[in-house]
Amino acid sequence: MQQDVATKPARTNLAPIPMECDAPFLKVVGELPRELNGTLYRNGPNPQFDAPDAHWFVGDGMLHAFHLENGRASYRNRWVRTAKWQAEHDAGRALFGGFGRKLPDVPASVTQDSGVANTNIIFHAGRLLALEEAHLPIEIEPGTLKTRGPCNYGGGIAGPFTAHPKIDPVTGEMVFFGYNAAGPLTPALSFGSINASGIVTRFERFEAPYASMVHDFIVTENHLLFPVLPITGSLERAMRGQAPYAWEPEKGAYVGVMKRNGAASDIVWFRAESCYVFHVMNAWEEGSRIVADVMQFEEAPLFNHPDGSPTDPAKSRARLCRWIFDLAGNTDRFTQTYLDDVTGEFPRIDDRHAGFASQHGWYGCANPDAPAGTWLSGIVHVDGAGSRLGKYLLPAGDTISEPVFVARRDDAAEGDGWLLAAVWRARENRSDLAVFNATDVEAGPVALVQLGHRVPDGFHGNWVGAA
Repeated sequence: MQQDVATKPARTNLAPIPMECDAPFLKVVGELPRELNGTLYRNGPNPQFDAPDAHWFVGDGMLHAFHLENGRASYRNRWVRTAKWQAEHDAGRALFGGFGRKLPDVPASVTQDSGVANTNIIFHAGRLLALEEAHLPIEIEPGTLKTRGPCNYGGGIAGPFTAHPKIDPVTGEMVFFGYNAAGPLTPALSFGSINASGIVTRFERFEAPYASMVHDFIVTENHLLFPVLPITGSLERAMRGQAPYAWEPEKGAYVGVMKRNGAASDIVWFRAESCYVFHVMNAWEEGSRIVADVMQFEEAPLFNHPDGSPTDPAKSRARLCRWIFDLAGNTDRFTQTYLDDVTGEFPRIDDRHAGFASQHGWYGCANPDAPAGTWLSGIVHVDGAGSRLGKYLLPAGDTISEPVFVARRDDAAEGDGWLLAAVWRARENRSDLAVFNATDVEAGPVALVQLGHRVPDGFHGNWVGAA
């Protein structure tokens, strides 16, 4: 099997790796906590074939599984075998370009792109699901990473399903949404819920102010919030051969607020200065107010204006920002207050407090001394007010993935546990799984699980404890 041997340093860790492999016995530097028994699953783009004009967001999903048990570690990776992946594998070449666009020389017998399942992987109600936001979930066999196929819950859901569903820590209910719910580049949003037994209990649609790339949303104990922000979708642009998604700040920023047990017709739309948010750290209720901590960009990265001109790199960086919605106030505006100036992304909390006030949060951060555009290279730890409790930076050139929190025990205090993150070692061109004490990130990793190849910089992952 072809190996991605670290023969010379790579400039970045975005390129795909060309193989699937199993590593049953990995070297551990330091000592893995004995309480860590389970699997960290990670997902990210790993194109099987190069395609012209393909955006990074649309590479085929590859799953990476680090299994930890009694101080030992193993690893396995597999592509998610979507219908798109299988068709291209059988053809031996790319059949689709950016955002599902079929290439001109592809036979008519090849059906439309069915998705890439490359953004997140979650476990709920006995199902392990690989997710991206334009298609249905893809069910995966735990452990083996074998692709089982699309999951529509017995016909209970249809159309796009978010990569960022929220699981209520009290009820076990999974709440979800989808954009482009009435077809590609349409302003319709869907939303619904799946109970702790895996039964769909709600599925509805409504119209947003405009067609937008809605990557994440906000769930509190009693409310759902839908951010409609100006990375806009345009079928007209796409038909002209231009970018289907572009940055249009003049459209403004909207957030729709509704009660979880209410009707879509009762959504109230709040407005604020144009911005973009890919990821929400957490949100909660304080009387008649809703507080949400998000990673906010002044201008969207990775997308251009409709005329093809780029956004301002100085404004295309995310910072921790607090949104406040006053549901009893006589205003349709919400406030936006930056809590820190450090560039960061991929925020996480102790998920046992999702939707409720929390006192610990973490996110990947950039090194302020690194060149502009450099990937994340450290971890920031903040308290419930967004104040910094700790910061850790990797050696120059190395990069880090989203930090995933794992509690020491089910009944441990909030924040008592570890952070798990994949780290790319630039000089060696390979990756480690780094394990940090979650409340002392500045001390550096307590253990490193060493791989002989790279785990490309990807998107999201989650821990699934041993049964």
